Amino acid sequence: MLEIPGPGFASVLGGWRQAPGPLVNALALAIRYAVIDGRIPVGTRLPSERSLAAALQVSRGTVVTALATLRDTGWLRTRHGSGSTIQLPPEVTDRTAPWSVDHGDGLDLTRAVPAAPHVAYLEASRRAVQRSATLLVDAAEPDAGLPQLRELLADRYTREGLPTRSDQILITAGARAALTLLVDHLHDRTRPYLVESPTYHGALGILRRRRARLAAVPVTSDGWDAARLSRMVEAARPALAYLTPDFHNPTGALMPPGLRTRVADLAARHNMTVIADETLRDLDLRVPAEPIAHLAGPGIIAIGSTSKLVWGGLRVGWLRADASRIRELRLNPLQARLSPPPLEQLIACELLSDPRDLLRDRRDRLRAQRDHLAALLDGAGDWSFTLPPGGLCLWLRLHDIDATALATRAAGRGVKLSAGPAFSADRTLTHYLRIPFTGTPETLTRAVDALA
Repeated sequence: MLEIPGPGFASVLGGWRQAPGPLVNALALAIRYAVIDGRIPVGTRLPSERSLAAALQVSRGTVVTALATLRDTGWLRTRHGSGSTIQLPPEVTDRTAPWSVDHGDGLDLTRAVPAAPHVAYLEASRRAVQRSATLLVDAAEPDAGLPQLRELLADRYTREGLPTRSDQILITAGARAALTLLVDHLHDRTRPYLVESPTYHGALGILRRRRARLAAVPVTSDGWDAARLSRMVEAARPALAYLTPDFHNPTGALMPPGLRTRVADLAARHNMTVIADETLRDLDLRVPAEPIAHLAGPGIIAIGSTSKLVWGGLRVGWLRADASRIRELRLNPLQARLSPPPLEQLIACELLSDPRDLLRDRRDRLRAQRDHLAALLDGAGDWSFTLPPGGLCLWLRLHDIDATALATRAAGRGVKLSAGPAFSADRTLTHYLRIPFTGTPETLTRAVDALA
């Protein structure tokens, strides 16, 4: 067990005395933030109260009271004869949004990202480390991915109605890495790329870096206009289409089966490669969740990742394509740079081998928070929205209010929001806001109060 001596503990806390308010509160808060920042590792045993008081140059009573506060709020565990040990309380570990969303400078609702399932992730990490001995006997050079992870994902696609072999799977360092590799490999300067409007702003950034010409087809919270999409493909003849058919980011729309069939037919007839982003596929908030057919066909490449089901810090993604396409991509020099470390792949194996409990917990929490946010927003005359069947956010349409101006005003009240133009290929959508419902009910209430 790690133990920090009294003088070392004082240096770790830095200038905690400068914080306003009583010394007791400042000391307790400084220890909390030192734990969150990683300056005091979880599991650290604290020095004795007398030693701490001497090192911090405060009375022993101040130390006793500060430690009691930490103990009462779950940051400290004390056992008779063993001293006090730092731990993380449920308010940190039992969250659906990262700690920094509502414990930094105001509320940051620009990121629609979930927090890690703390206990499940740590247990998976321990099991992965125990299994990692065999990895060390090989060079572990970047490759298509660990065979066991590729097989696990292939089996998952097959169970969901899309027969897949492991040689049709390529493991990448996240879905953005998969998209980056595909855009690099398939780039065609002579033809435009089809994107939805709105769409994921990270994808727009990747495409713009390639100076791609973008043709945008609108998507609303009610879905896609099939006839308009067909006309766009026939008129623009795009080489590549980037689509999010499963709980579209940011509208939350779910592409119906008939349109999936039409998209696959358009891809085949017009020599168009479709990248189907399935990152949000697992976040089905319908009751009960229903099977979803994959967007599939000869010209369809699916990409996915663990970022939304598990955690963005687990940089493991994948793409599913024809085996011949996978062989081509493995020869791309960029592929090695976009491959995740073997240990992270082992952790992904542990978490994805039986994700039922993880799925159930994440869906239940997100559904409750979505409904809480919708209830807060419902009935106001300044905006409207459609309740999304899945995903991580509401797509809010503002009535007679500029979204960028409103986001600027909200930032002045300590709430950071993403305005519609960030999700638009042509910087339009000026009357829309994306509001994630990953935050706690208290966080969402504070955000809506600031908006109102």
